[in-house]
Amino acid sequence: MPARTPGGGHHALAVHEVVLLLETDTDRGLSDDESAARLARYGPNVLPATARGGTLRRLLRQFQNPLVYVLLVAGVVTLLLAEYVDSAVIFGVVVVNAVIGFLQESKAESALDALRAMVRTEARVVRGGRHLRVPSEQVVPGDLVLVEAGEKVPADLRLARADELRADESALTGESLPVRKDEVAVPDETPVADRRNVLYSGTLLTGGSGAGIVVATGAETELGRIHRLVGAAQVLDTPLTSKLARFSRILTLAILVLAGVTFAVGLARGEAAGETFTAAVALAVGAIPEGLPAAVTITLAIGVARMARRRAVIRRLPAVETLGSTTVICTDKTGTLTENQMTVQALWTVGGRYEVSGGGYTPLGEIRDPEGGPAPTGEGALRWSLLAGVACNDARLDERAGRWTVLGDPTEGAMLVVGAKVGLRAEEIAAELPRVAAIPFTSERQFMATLHDQRDGARVVLVKGAVERIVQWSTAAIGPDGATVALDRSAVLAAAGELAGEGLRVLATALCRVDGDGGLVEEELPGQLIFTGLQAMLDPPREAAAAAVASCRRAGIAVKMITGDHRVTASAIAVRLGLLAGEPGPGEVLSGADLARLSDADRPEAVRRAAVFARVSPEQKLRLVEALQAEGQVVAMTGDGVNDAPALRQADIGVAMGRSGTEVAKEAADIVLTDDDFATIESAVEEGRGVFANLTKFITWTLPTNTGEGLVILVAIVLGTALPILPSQILWINMTTAVALGLTLAFEPKEPGIMDRPPRDPGQPLLTAALVVRILLVSALLVAGAWWLFEWELGSGAELAEARTAAVNLFVTVQAFYLFSCRSLTRSPWRLGLFGNRWLIGGVLVQALGQVALTYLPVMNTLFRTAPIDVDAWLRILGIALVVSAVVALDKRFGWFGRRLG
Repeated sequence: MPARTPGGGHHALAVHEVVLLLETDTDRGLSDDESAARLARYGPNVLPATARGGTLRRLLRQFQNPLVYVLLVAGVVTLLLAEYVDSAVIFGVVVVNAVIGFLQESKAESALDALRAMVRTEARVVRGGRHLRVPSEQVVPGDLVLVEAGEKVPADLRLARADELRADESALTGESLPVRKDEVAVPDETPVADRRNVLYSGTLLTGGSGAGIVVATGAETELGRIHRLVGAAQVLDTPLTSKLARFSRILTLAILVLAGVTFAVGLARGEAAGETFTAAVALAVGAIPEGLPAAVTITLAIGVARMARRRAVIRRLPAVETLGSTTVICTDKTGTLTENQMTVQALWTVGGRYEVSGGGYTPLGEIRDPEGGPAPTGEGALRWSLLAGVACNDARLDERAGRWTVLGDPTEGAMLVVGAKVGLRAEEIAAELPRVAAIPFTSERQFMATLHDQRDGARVVLVKGAVERIVQWSTAAIGPDGATVALDRSAVLAAAGELAGEGLRVLATALCRVDGDGGLVEEELPGQLIFTGLQAMLDPPREAAAAAVASCRRAGIAVKMITGDHRVTASAIAVRLGLLAGEPGPGEVLSGADLARLSDADRPEAVRRAAVFARVSPEQKLRLVEALQAEGQVVAMTGDGVNDAPALRQADIGVAMGRSGTEVAKEAADIVLTDDDFATIESAVEEGRGVFANLTKFITWTLPTNTGEGLVILVAIVLGTALPILPSQILWINMTTAVALGLTLAFEPKEPGIMDRPPRDPGQPLLTAALVVRILLVSALLVAGAWWLFEWELGSGAELAEARTAAVNLFVTVQAFYLFSCRSLTRSPWRLGLFGNRWLIGGVLVQALGQVALTYLPVMNTLFRTAPIDVDAWLRILGIALVVSAVVALDKRFGWFGRRLG
């Protein structure tokens, strides 16, 4: 038995050679005993299950994050301090984050289950000369399998017989049109998409019938190879999770060092160990940003809601932000950049070229002559060409709930639509010209012909097919006025070549008049046809796709088209979308064969330079993503087929099509587009950038308070004075301001021009040097202001509790003022409009009420050891807050204390 691999070379062998190698029979198939033996030897025809961790392990994995460790420490510390409410809040945040991550991961891991489900069907096999139906799991190498239209292929088959057989392989290869199959051997180096003598497991037959010998089952099929690629693809950390993990590690180390220094300094000054330990704990509690996980989760959740309104469904929360980090978008062509609906774009007759408006299968549009006026569709060549396209046709145009679809071949559907645009509807034409006989299209014939009765008693043969065949068989042509004229073959071929050069698929139409009792005989057609015209069609670009591509490029995001279609077709679409400026230059368009010839050293540069990749295999899609990631790019990959699943899983952000996409692609992706439109990706990128901007604003806002609180404690220990704020008061500040103030930044609208900026450098840290300077500046102002106010209050005769209350209110008030500044890291808050974020105004009012309660309610005075303060203290607090705001505004304007953030 030969090796059962997709590359086993069965496509390069003649049928009788495959029969000999697999020891089978093209008439009787395998015997029952032999099929049972092979089933035991090779195993069932199913994709193998992938070992997974148990539920408990996946749940525990959600806690393996440095930021979570910091929160757990904070929860334990607050618990030891008997601050049970605060401890419960912190632990609650940790649990909520873990549950969300667990649910998202569980949903994502069902991708391989969906892939295995694709091949669960029944198969019609011949065993011992008997025709049987068996579960597809029991199909074995060497089985003779019968197939026909409407069936799903149960295993990889080398065709032994094909009768008008067509297969939809778009989910596997990316080929947008059904592929015609035959049993003729092809060269060994023929790529998967061009092996017309092989049917692949999981694909769908759209026409004809045939029989094939099973050459691969289960994991050895082409689908099984993709399954292995999906399983092997690495699920990468998102830029956000990577940056947060790095930030958390640095923060944890800094907190431990500062707490240790505080404890050591206190002991060196002769302070009691217990009091010094309390001070060190207070510093640690103050420095930990307890509200950060909640802010991250809520900000991402708001991004999810915003994207859903723009028709992008998020399956994993961090994917929201990852889109904002994207530097390269690798997009499928069919259905994403294009309508996935073949459309006649141009018509040509001896009277000239005509342009057709309207896209897709909706029969709306018009035909324009070369001068731009309405084209004549009376009795001339144009009408006869349209008539041949509608009557010599086996497809059907269907409308349901306002959506038009084609039942049958997409090419024939396009001809029905262009005819309907000028009133030639199939039902009416069928009544006007009843079909009497037909010669179906085959790859050998390269044409289809139908015989029709006319009202005057005569008959007419209508023909459509390959240009070369129709022109060769035609001796005359119909002119614009309906008269028969001489045929200029060179002019017809030149026009067809020009249309094909634009990436259009060109078919010719013709007619042949016969007597009233004449029949349809194929051998009589050569030399008898009268040429009527050319119809050129293309799967047109989506209306908003070109603008979306241009927007991505302005935003500094490279867009690369990756498709299973041919080079010329892909290049034509790329030109229309602006991916190519015109005729492709060297290296701008690469085929799968080109990629295979590249060395490892040359591949990165070639991938970076190319804008279009045509006729690529699933494995090559995966390698393209890996090559870009190796260059440090953040890659978004779109796709809809099984062949896209490995690359979707490997990419930093996988984007699947909701309408046309397979379940495998959806389950492997991070984002699903409900409208299959590339423009939605551009909208999602915009939302992602807004999410990251709001997260950065929150961190820039919250860290000065945490740093300032820690430094205040450290200064107090160094100077040997009383603590200006207590641990319980620090927790009050951190938890209330994070919820009432900080989280309102998650609702901040996107700033103007967010898509006119280049993408963030993937290697750039969460906090840039300029942001660190801003944070240290505000921290220093907070520490100085708090110490001045604390000492002033004590010097003015205030009690220690009153001085501490003033310091607590100062921290909160400065945070409230600073919050307005953080609405934009580069613009003045006045330029954004005071009421641009109503949540922020509401949050400030709620926090103000909380501070009044903390200061004046006796129960709060008892719990947090605060005391009422007078109006003069409030005036001093407001004065310091105004000074801090003014200094920050000047730094934002002139960058005095560091590089400007803009």
